[in-house]
Amino acid sequence: MEEQLVNEWLTTYRDYLAHERNFSIHTVHHYVTDVEQWFSFMTRENIDSLERVTYDDVRHYLGMLYEQSYARSSISRKITSLRLYLKWMGERYGLQNDAFQHAHHPKKEERLPSFFYEEELEHLFRSVQGDDVKSIRDYALLELLYATGMRVSELTTLDCSQIDWTYGIVRVRGKGNKERMIPFGAFAEEALQTYIEESRPRLVKGLDHDRLFVNMKGTPLTDRGVRYIFTQLTKESAQRMKLHPHKLRHTFATHLLERGADVTTVQQLLGHETLSSTQLYTHVTKERLRRIHTEHHPRA
Repeated sequence: MEEQLVNEWLTTYRDYLAHERNFSIHTVHHYVTDVEQWFSFMTRENIDSLERVTYDDVRHYLGMLYEQSYARSSISRKITSLRLYLKWMGERYGLQNDAFQHAHHPKKEERLPSFFYEEELEHLFRSVQGDDVKSIRDYALLELLYATGMRVSELTTLDCSQIDWTYGIVRVRGKGNKERMIPFGAFAEEALQTYIEESRPRLVKGLDHDRLFVNMKGTPLTDRGVRYIFTQLTKESAQRMKLHPHKLRHTFATHLLERGADVTTVQQLLGHETLSSTQLYTHVTKERLRRIHTEHHPRA
């Protein structure tokens, strides 16, 4: 199969995912990488065209992924990626091959999401508070992540104009470019106002953009930049807590459910497309209740 032709297909496919399907940058990257990996497999196995791919080829490929210790979630995504790619090739170029339609998604490994206990969260917030521009920014960032449960990719694309101060709501653009509104409380409001009034102007230094969170050079903070902040917080933490941005999202959902919020509302706040994604957090709260009962009940 000609490399130039494959590259042309992938370039067109990347545009399709980004502009017609409105997938996030990360999803586009993963889906295209999955297809590139498949073409590499075809080259190694001397499969010279997509029309010649059989279900046995697909089984061989998936078996290879298992042998290389790919996570079940990654293998499942690759199946979805390649199904979509072959469907797109059919619609655009008339390809007729549904070999991946018969591939079975592996059963998910149900790993309960980790979250902060309230005491750990209080310690984290106290550890980052300070009067310098960086501490003010980091504190506001942590408060907003916990107050809203938004994804890091949503945080780093958030503009100042998306905050409704009157109603205490932030308008977030999530996966598939879908917008949702999330309330934030008094703690996050105070932290944000301090950051916007005292820290952000000194960081931006006249640069003309509306992005809410910025790095020390005043340019928009990236996902990688947020992860770096959490890495530094881990190193500085006296308790050596394992910190990552998504843990605050897990904590947001878990704490809401523990206090009686209904799972459908939490689903809407998180921007989950399916209820099953949110229901995983109900297992966390049940597991915690069971552990507390075991530790404290005399007949447990």
